Amino acid sequence: MALNMVFEVKRFWDGTSAPQVEGGFAVMLDQRPLKTPLKNPVIVPSQGFADQIALEWAAVDSKILKHLMPFTRFAEAAIDAASSEYQEIVDNLTSYGETDLLCYRAETPVELVARQAKNWDPLLAWAAHNLAAPLSVTHGVIAIPQPRGSLQKLRECVEQFDLFQLTAFYDLVKISGSLVIALAVSRNHIDAATGWQLSRVDDAWQIEQWGTDDEAQVLADSRQQNFETADLALKLLAK
Repeated sequence: MALNMVFEVKRFWDGTSAPQVEGGFAVMLDQRPLKTPLKNPVIVPSQGFADQIALEWAAVDSKILKHLMPFTRFAEAAIDAASSEYQEIVDNLTSYGETDLLCYRAETPVELVARQAKNWDPLLAWAAHNLAAPLSVTHGVIAIPQPRGSLQKLRECVEQFDLFQLTAFYDLVKISGSLVIALAVSRNHIDAATGWQLSRVDDAWQIEQWGTDDEAQVLADSRQQNFETADLALKLLAK
């Protein structure tokens, strides 16, 4: 769902706008409608989301850097997706529930085991109570089966998103490694900053023990920004 593409381009537009049109809100480069790679017009469901796309194109200089244009990327992925892809995406996201980060705990040291439990158990309790999706916990990395009924409930949660929302939600799940964290953020049970920290419990422990390096920190900062951007996109697309 991510397109890290670079296009050499000579800027031909002076300004951008996001007017309301039939079916939603378009993005205009001067008087030309923005189109997707498959030449479909970019028309999105909300004014706020369209405004963010327009801002991304207003900031373009001599290159189109799609990996730095997340709102454009979300829109293009949703608009150009074939109808059959929706269920494939739902299947992919639901599969994260089968091996959710929160369910796989360290065996040692006891301090890390305790930290994981303190941070992750409340979120699993929330999923069991609010989503009717209790999940089993194990220590180690060997996969364990999850209750079939719980996975079905998680699937139903994912299916509540439309295709636009699903493209942003996909990033929340992929970056955190946890369907439960992503659902908790999307439902405002926790904010994006908290969700990010919960996904980093193991990483934070390792940093405390061994320190970090500049490259790892730059990568982590970028992933956090992408996580928070996906959350913003979902909020702008909320019905």
